[in-house]
Amino acid sequence: MAELAPVIVWFRRDLRTQDHAALVAAVATGRPVVSLFIYDPLTEDIGAAPKFRLSLSIAQLASDLEALGSRLILRRGPALAVLREVIAEMGASGVFWSRLYDPASKARDIAVKAALQGDGLDVRSFQGHVLFEPWSVETKTGGFYRVFTPMWKSVRARELPACLPAPKALRPPAKWPRSDNLGAWHMDSPMARGAQVLRPYCVVGQGAALARLDTFIAERVENYQANRDLPAVDGTSRLSENLTYGEISPLTCWHAGWGALHAGASQAEVFLKELVWREFAYHLAHHTPRIIDQNWKPDWDGFDWNEADTPEVVAWKQGRTGIPFVDAAMREMYVTGTMHNRGRMIVASYLTKHLLTHWKVGQAWFADCLTDWDPASNAMGWQWSAGSGPDATPYFRVFNPVSQLEKFDKGHVYADRWIAENRLMPSATALSYFDAIPLRWGLSAGDPYPAPVMTVDLGRKRALDAYAQRGF
Repeated sequence: MAELAPVIVWFRRDLRTQDHAALVAAVATGRPVVSLFIYDPLTEDIGAAPKFRLSLSIAQLASDLEALGSRLILRRGPALAVLREVIAEMGASGVFWSRLYDPASKARDIAVKAALQGDGLDVRSFQGHVLFEPWSVETKTGGFYRVFTPMWKSVRARELPACLPAPKALRPPAKWPRSDNLGAWHMDSPMARGAQVLRPYCVVGQGAALARLDTFIAERVENYQANRDLPAVDGTSRLSENLTYGEISPLTCWHAGWGALHAGASQAEVFLKELVWREFAYHLAHHTPRIIDQNWKPDWDGFDWNEADTPEVVAWKQGRTGIPFVDAAMREMYVTGTMHNRGRMIVASYLTKHLLTHWKVGQAWFADCLTDWDPASNAMGWQWSAGSGPDATPYFRVFNPVSQLEKFDKGHVYADRWIAENRLMPSATALSYFDAIPLRWGLSAGDPYPAPVMTVDLGRKRALDAYAQRGF
């Protein structure tokens, strides 16, 4: 009996087997399934921390597939060229994948689909990275939502399908194609010595992500609204890391949140709103792709942002601004690869408003340092803070990082956790910052803590004056 032509499942930011529509559809064909990850130029171009974290997720997916009697094939090169190469080797009949919505990924995928369909292949793409396809959410007049709250009200009551179970086994091909060695890609190299500091903080893979969700729902969701703004408290889901790589689907999180809400945890609705806030970012990335690299509000195009690495900007990047909330949050990011959401708002406001520096500078720095970096959420978050984006914080609202610390970290537990200078007995986490940062920075725990590079009052006044001169 002739061997059936295999189907290739091209994994990207969907590194799981549970609730994976493309994988389930491939299994349903009855054909052998070849799981493929391509280290293409778009993937190579991501920052140091997300690239390192991605390598961990790839390794875990490979292990998960082996448990199903299968393998993850690794190849490096332009996506279309690699796919055609593997198709030719295997005599594959089709390629299935989960859709992505950022402009660069969409452009790549559209070109790949057209080319492979032209080759006579069965090419299918599936939903999986979002809850709602961006084109399926419209205003009453038929346009897309530019403001979050009406979008939330529009989708809140939608019935969504149940999650798809993971396949129990994958039919292997008669012969496996060649696979690269993951270690040969050296995806951890850009992190240098910081990789070993960051690694213990990474919660990797589908199993760990599902366990993290279960713990959040069982122990923290009922106090989510009250605790999520307290950086010293473990009050958030921390699932952004896993959603970034698709180790868990947003639909899985959605159903868990609704389950908690129906069980009496009223604050679970705030968690559901956060999932839709992520959807809002992808909704806008699809409809207004300029949000990724341009001011979403064009009237900000003429604003005189600083874009240079001034001493103040360098201090911001190093967590040495002399403003404890800003510095603690930046140091948390270097050590753990993530940052508390309240901290993200504070450091972004300080850079774009107190230091009048372009949001693109912060966006690029986060893209290099965050293990939960997401192209749509990162862009929207920075533009929200700067005032140039949709649903943005008003331009005249300048967060005071000193009063914010007193409000959300009254005992300075969070600040002490991450700042070592001028402490008699600094915490282990604060000291680990000096193990994570580049040696060329020449910093040590024995250095004096710096004076503010820009005081909160002067920075606020300077920002408001600049906005007034621009006519805002």
